[in-house]
This record gives sequence, C-alpha cells and structure tokens, in this order.
Amino acid sequence: MVNAHLSNSDRPLTLAVVGDVHDQWSTDDANALYQLGVDLVLFVGDFGNESVDVVRAIAALELPKAAILGNHDAWYTASSWGKRQCPYDHNQEDRVQQQLDLLGDDHVGYGCRNFPTLGISVVGARPFSWGGSTWKNRRFYRDRFGVTSFADSTAKIIAAANQASTTTLIFLGHCGPLGLGDRAHDPCGRDWQPVGGDYGDPDLAQALGYLVAMGKHIPLVAFGHMHHRLRHSEQLRISLCRDARNTFYLNAASVPRIITVEGTTLHNFSLVSLYQGQVNTVHQVWVDAQGTIAQSHQLHPQLVPTIQVSLKSCLTDLTTGE
Repeated sequence: MVNAHLSNSDRPLTLAVVGDVHDQWSTDDANALYQLGVDLVLFVGDFGNESVDVVRAIAALELPKAAILGNHDAWYTASSWGKRQCPYDHNQEDRVQQQLDLLGDDHVGYGCRNFPTLGISVVGARPFSWGGSTWKNRRFYRDRFGVTSFADSTAKIIAAANQASTTTLIFLGHCGPLGLGDRAHDPCGRDWQPVGGDYGDPDLAQALGYLVAMGKHIPLVAFGHMHHRLRHSEQLRISLCRDARNTFYLNAASVPRIITVEGTTLHNFSLVSLYQGQVNTVHQVWVDAQGTIAQSHQLHPQLVPTIQVSLKSCLTDLTTGE
C-alpha cells in the first residue's frame, strides 16, 4: 500500500502527456490545454527536425511543464548522416543548443524538475534517444553531455533522480525502457524490417531497476518515439502497460497527433489522473480548439496488461556505434 503522504496534493492531479509532435503544434493546442485545466504538461520530444520555432512556441506555454528532446530534435546534428543532410551551416548556428536554451529548466533530459506544490518530481531519461541496445551517436553524447556509454548514461539518470525533492517520481523519456516486450506491437517493439525485437533504452531500464530496488516510488514512466500505428500491420501498438509494482508505462506517440474529423480539427493528448501517488485513470483523448473532448478512449481502469518487466542489468554485451 502506498503511503498517502507520497503526494502533497489532497486532490487528483491531471497530467497531459503530449506525444511526438513532428511539427504539429498550434495555438489551438495551447488553448485546449488551458481549457482542460491540466496541472502539468509532459512533452516526450520529437518536436520536428530541429524545429526551433515549434520548440519556441511550446516553451512559451504558460502551464507547468517538463519536456525531453527526441532523436528528431538532433536530426541534423547527432550523426554523420544527419550532418551531411543538414540544410543549414553548423558553423553559423547550433539548433540543438537553441532548443535547449529555449526550454531551459523545463528540459529534464538527464535532469529533474521538482513540482513541490503538486507533490511530484519529473526525472528525465537520456535525451535525443533513438532507442535500442546499440550505443549510437557516441561523439554527440560525449561532446554534449560527457557520456560515453550506457553505464555513464545510467549513472546520470540516477543522479538526476537523486535531485528529486518529493517522494513521487514521474519518469519522462523519448523512448521507453528496455524490458516491455519484443513483439512489434509492444510499447517499444521494433516495427520495421526485420520486424520484432525490444528497442527500449537499456540505460533507462537499468536506472529504473536500481531506483526501485532503493525504494523509490515511480507510478508513471511516460515516453513516445515508437508510433502507435505500425508500419507492417493494421494492429495498433500497446500504448499502456504496468508492472507488478503498479508502475504504469505510457507510450503517448499517436502520430499524426492532429487530425480532421468531419470538418473539425482534433488534437491528441493522453490524460493521466494521479491521486496520492498512484495512477488513477488514463485516457487518450482528441480535443477541439475550445478544449472540448470529442473522442475519448479509456486505457485505465481497464484490462491493462500486467507484464513481467525485466529492469535489471542490461548493460553487458552491447555493441557501440558512432
């Protein structure tokens, strides 16, 4: 039983999780969030291909928020391939740094954002993650963050969690942890050729396993990256599961997140109700510009899959990459 004092709030909190944006953000999104009356907004990244203007608009959102940048947010910077495709001069501007500067403390990659009035702390996983058990973009991580391996990355995530001032930790990643299943439709399953395989982040899994063993209370891990619609199947990705400790793992990447239905433009959010340190309800909703929920899919309480998450040492026999 979770201690009732885990949260300073004596009322349910509403968290809005915004899945991969991919340049789909407008003033209507901000208006919808204001009208929904959410307490906290979590952004899982992939705002666009280093789309500074999109990040600037989101940074201006006047609501409590936390964000992590995704692989597309360093699309032209992290890899040699991306640099060759870059439409601007890296000697003249650094759009990765521009995004980090715009978000400031709201960017929690390798960091922690405390919300004491809400009774929760948001801890960030590895920013700019591509997912998978290969250490990618090693020069980028070495130069930007002083990180040279999964082990280094795990240590930074744990250090960030130790900066939490509350006892309820919400984890925010671009990709989810390794250990949520290896089928294409699992939360972090590979849906491109060859189909199948667990493409979660080993360092996030390792950090979560360590922190849980140390007694940390983690009711929610929110992420995106792996889109709900699969490339080689009509089956939709599993977007929510939980483990035996009642930690919920939410993949919020409904792409495209803005659609038109019968002439009405609808915006996608995942709404999580948190009460006394526990996930109470989870809904995937489509909202119009006035903040009216036009469609709602209840994910919890429902028959949410309970999985045997393997958050143990995943750091052996991992290959390295650029």
